[in-house]
Amino acid sequence: MQLQQMQDEISRLRGIVEVQQNDIQQMKQEALDRYKDLDSRIGAGGASAASPANNSASDGGTNAGGAPASQAAQAPQASSEPGDPAKEKLYYDAAFDLIKAKDFDKASQAFAAFLRKYPNSQYAGNAQYWLGEVNLAKGDLQGAGQAFAKVSQLYPKHAKVPDSLYKLADVERRLGHTDKVKGILQQVVAQYPGTSAAQLAQRDLQRL
Repeated sequence: MQLQQMQDEISRLRGIVEVQQNDIQQMKQEALDRYKDLDSRIGAGGASAASPANNSASDGGTNAGGAPASQAAQAPQASSEPGDPAKEKLYYDAAFDLIKAKDFDKASQAFAAFLRKYPNSQYAGNAQYWLGEVNLAKGDLQGAGQAFAKVSQLYPKHAKVPDSLYKLADVERRLGHTDKVKGILQQVVAQYPGTSAAQLAQRDLQRL
């Protein structure tokens, strides 16, 4: 009787260990997927950094507290003293180099500092997006979600908006907020047809 109980207990413990091993393997795979995803995006990020014209000065104006259209004319003057475009690009490139070096903690700090210093910069939309990517790579899901959400909130016409919304849906899924995921993916498909983000969102919707 006791032997049978011991065998049952051992069998039960083995089952628990197997479940834990599967969970650990899944976590490792998700972390690996995040790094691979980030690596593939780093290559594209350098190209988009060189042509940030998609983010107009008026987009930055929304960041300044919903300023009127005249903000577009004022923006270059407002940022000319603390940071001209050449200086802004140096700061941005330095932060981006930290991603390439896989120093995600410093990269996160660098992008956050850049956005505080140059909220109306032509590179601000890109910086906001990459802050999300870096936080995701670090495993900081809350920080990643906030950063991705701000891209569409602060820079609604920026080219990174579809990607940032798609990544936001991924973060919400990881956080267990499945009720939010479908709505975000549908928004990407409806508002940004033809983008790679919309294609990925469509694929994910079919899997839900």
